[in-house]
Amino acid sequence: MRILFLGDIVGRPGYAAVTSQLPAIRAELAIDFVIANAENAADGSGLTLRQFKGLIAAGVDAITMGDHIYKKLELKPTLQEDPRIVKPANFPTQAPGRPWTVVKSGGGIEVAIVSLMGRVFMRPVDCPFAAADRVLAEIPAAVKIRVVDIHAEATSDKQTIARYLDGRVSAVFGTHTHVPTADSKILAAGTAYQTDVGMTGPYDSVIGRDVDRVMMTTTTFEPIHFFVATGDVRLCGAIVDVDPQTGKATSIERFERAVNALPNNQSP
Repeated sequence: MRILFLGDIVGRPGYAAVTSQLPAIRAELAIDFVIANAENAADGSGLTLRQFKGLIAAGVDAITMGDHIYKKLELKPTLQEDPRIVKPANFPTQAPGRPWTVVKSGGGIEVAIVSLMGRVFMRPVDCPFAAADRVLAEIPAAVKIRVVDIHAEATSDKQTIARYLDGRVSAVFGTHTHVPTADSKILAAGTAYQTDVGMTGPYDSVIGRDVDRVMMTTTTFEPIHFFVATGDVRLCGAIVDVDPQTGKATSIERFERAVNALPNNQSP
């Protein structure tokens, strides 16, 4: 089974890139299942209900989030009711959303999706290791393919959780820092891993934001709103092949696709 994981979708450019390009990418690369982190889709912070529906319609099978998950409260009913989106599993039990989910591919193969938040330089959250143990024990044993999004600032956080889960999940993909890393690999016990799969959005930027405005507040300390940038839009992520009988990864490769032009009705 071939799974495409897309890194943080940033603003209208990232959203438009996915909705306009994903159907063709799925067909071209024979993708069976698509997971996307969409916590930055709404002007760089959060996800709207319209965007959630648009991503699903474009061919995203499941969505993970992160620290901006509740920036658009209109999404709360969807978080509680729709099985195609998850909250970080180490958020409080009372926080809206499900800590894990299982979604069937078009071919009928079940895929479990888990999101975790790191703790270094991040908001206070529960232990991701304990949360991972808890949810993996809850996922039915018959579901062999299990994918984890580790949304974290520190590379050490991501590497440690990947090693902790090696052999127990099919893949661990790092998100949040928006910069793709060149360390995609299959770990010793069969888990595919990449420290950060990068963002899907504008790369002529500072992690997705307009360079001039970031530069202004950095050099003057004057607070200013950061706009989402618009140039050099790319889809970034990773593609992993998984044996559906064992849940072990057989290959992983970085994915990057430049977008030459966005649809007029979707442009920033």
